[in-house]
Amino acid sequence: MHMSLNKTLISFTLGCGVLASGTAWSADYPSKAIRLIVPYSAGGGADNAARIIAKALGDTLKRPIVIENKAGASGSIGATQVARAPADGYTLLYDASSFSINPVLRKLPYDPLKDFIAVSKVVSSPYLMVVPANSPYDSVKSYVDAAKASPGKLTFASYGIGSPVHIVGELLKQETGVDIVHVPYKGGAPALVDVMGGVVDTYFANAASAISYIRGKKLKALATTAAKRSSDLPEVATMTEQGVKMDVSEWNGIFAPAGTPEPIISKLSQAIDTALKDPATIKQLNNLGMQVEGSSPEAFKSFIANELTRWDAVAKKNNIRLD
Repeated sequence: MHMSLNKTLISFTLGCGVLASGTAWSADYPSKAIRLIVPYSAGGGADNAARIIAKALGDTLKRPIVIENKAGASGSIGATQVARAPADGYTLLYDASSFSINPVLRKLPYDPLKDFIAVSKVVSSPYLMVVPANSPYDSVKSYVDAAKASPGKLTFASYGIGSPVHIVGELLKQETGVDIVHVPYKGGAPALVDVMGGVVDTYFANAASAISYIRGKKLKALATTAAKRSSDLPEVATMTEQGVKMDVSEWNGIFAPAGTPEPIISKLSQAIDTALKDPATIKQLNNLGMQVEGSSPEAFKSFIANELTRWDAVAKKNNIRLD
């Protein structure tokens, strides 16, 4: 009886010690630099935004945020690395719309909802349906009418099969019933060049990559895919305004490995919120054609779940699968 009581007391004491050390560890976070894995190439839209946000977040947390680019497989290589990283808050993922598209197109070594904690949606940027500057199409209706008159003749570009802009093109087909041909490229830059040259008829370009060409009269924007018109191009009507039901934007967000302690997630969430309210940071992101978002972990998780459901339906209806 006496020995049993002693064992109970020892176990209780050790348990309290673990809890106390865990609480102290969380309270000290961060005590060193944080790695922010960007699963895309340096110099791209997500990478540029990540570097701006990392600087502001580092200033807020008073610790360096070190960007590491781990490109490949539409972002899934870098995401896999973070999913397998220690859940201590020192390895985070900065991902984009592909995060919620990859799982419905291919088998992955991780589950987007079970293996990650969605910390915050940070920015969004609408897609712009662009055509060559000398294109005969001046509205979505004129393009759709031409496509219906000549099934299988008109084309749309993307930066790869299964990429977000490919899926947006498939969504246009789904909503309008047009038969247009997908032309995949190995990147957004060559796709834009061929649209400007009239090799392909249209492309759903990220606003950040297309605005300068639109203002320079090298491209013509028929519509924005977002729910509201862009403040940068207020003259460009939305797809919905032109009779095509669509509300799609490129988004970026920050994730942590599943199992990361709640106090760390809470601290990160608060720090990201503070960083995204910095006027200089907002201006820099706006200059990239991005709108600052910011969200709670709960709201971001719900958003991701809805995106997965949405794109799964589009992929199944259009028979898109990569494995």
